[in-house]
Amino acid sequence: MRAVIGDDNVHDDFETVSRYYDAFPVTDGETDFAPSGVVYPATTEDVQAIVRIANEYLVPLHAFSTGRNLGYGGSAPRTAGTLLLDLGKRMNKVLEINPKYAYALVEPGVSYFDLYNAIQEQGYALWIDAPDLAWGSVIGNTLDRGVGYTPYGNHDMWKSGLEVVLPDGDVLRTGMGGLPGSNTWQLFSPSFGPQPDNLFVQSNYGIVTKMGIQLLPTPPDSLTFQITFENASDLSAIIDTMLPLRINMAPLQNVPVLRNIFLDAAQVSKRSDWFDGVGPIPEKVVEEMKRELNLGYWNFYGTCYGPRPVIDQYIGMIEDAFSQIPGAKFYTTETRPHTEEDRGAHTLHDRHKINTGVPTVEEANVFNWIPNAGHFFFSPISAPDGADAERQFQMVKKRADEFEKDYCAQFVVGLREMHHISLLLYDTRDADHRRGTLGLVRELIDEAAAEGYGEYRSHNVLNDQIAATYSWNDNAQRRFNEKIKDALDPNGILNPGKSGIWPARLRGRGL
Repeated sequence: MRAVIGDDNVHDDFETVSRYYDAFPVTDGETDFAPSGVVYPATTEDVQAIVRIANEYLVPLHAFSTGRNLGYGGSAPRTAGTLLLDLGKRMNKVLEINPKYAYALVEPGVSYFDLYNAIQEQGYALWIDAPDLAWGSVIGNTLDRGVGYTPYGNHDMWKSGLEVVLPDGDVLRTGMGGLPGSNTWQLFSPSFGPQPDNLFVQSNYGIVTKMGIQLLPTPPDSLTFQITFENASDLSAIIDTMLPLRINMAPLQNVPVLRNIFLDAAQVSKRSDWFDGVGPIPEKVVEEMKRELNLGYWNFYGTCYGPRPVIDQYIGMIEDAFSQIPGAKFYTTETRPHTEEDRGAHTLHDRHKINTGVPTVEEANVFNWIPNAGHFFFSPISAPDGADAERQFQMVKKRADEFEKDYCAQFVVGLREMHHISLLLYDTRDADHRRGTLGLVRELIDEAAAEGYGEYRSHNVLNDQIAATYSWNDNAQRRFNEKIKDALDPNGILNPGKSGIWPARLRGRGL
């Protein structure tokens, strides 16, 4: 590999390699998911050459974009000893921005900030759709089913056209990219015959080296709102009120979020500011937090877009609908400015940036909540139904209390589903905290699966457990995935074990 891409681009020294360990470990073994080395390819041809060498010597490979998928394992591979392909270090170009058709073509190292800045430099009237923390890769986030919050919030839906290095070193361009001279590669994601693009999402079937992403033309105007709800028991009514407003994509046009008091408080304060004891934060302290921050137990955020008369009409419809819930209070970025005195307005104004295509990293304030904070996710999917939301809330809150964890969470609302993202914070330097967090999530995975709720995204340590919960017809999904793996990657070199997909030569090795 050094002969192919240069000595400076191949490293196996501990000082370099250890920087790629999981930043938020939850196991006691520091090297449970440790790589053996790292290489820095610069081109698709470099990746091809590396893959072919890996096949010859049966070296397992794990490609990643920027490694900022914190809480899900970062840049660490599923299998210890794997060689990393850090695609982000040298493959980081915005290859094209098309203002007429509103798309971009990017390499893996392009972050949401990079794409935003490139658009601003050209003066194009286009928005990106960024996740909560915009420091990650556009490709990496999309391929792990990440979400954002504009009307283009389902990132997987808006990818169009992939270039993929396959496990044998061959290169595939999906969709219209398979037609020489096509000018619709980023405009129409299918082509003729099966569409393989989603085979490369959360899989170990190939290494994506280029991806098209469709962008949102800038609307005439926008206004972000915040609705606070006093009681934890309001949850069911909030979700059932929300559904008819959301499923029509009007008046709720974007991907709205419903956040609880702990998540919003963590943006502007530390846990010790309110309570320095162990166990769940007492109810009287929760009431104090709500009072001082002028927030509810639940806080709902969304944005309306279009000409101002349309926005005003939509805002009025939303306020009228939710005002039926006793105690609801309605604000917008215009009626609640962000001041030093009003810390509870922080999230409202940060959501406005996120919901209008401006990347931020303000959500990282959550790491100030406790010392040495890391986070670990439990993120089941449910229908956008009040009873389902209440059932999941009670399940996670009860277990979090038992394990002495704060229930910091948000419901991210799609058109016909909800992501219940429970952000479990723990002290990464405390072995008991790490073990307790992992034990908590393992219990929740099985408990949720028994109720029909599946995880959509996972840390390495949980891959096999979660894959096993999709057990219909003797785990037909996993068996199908394994057939594809063995056909495309007979030597089993690409990220063995990712998403619970093991190659034949290593099958059964999962935790």
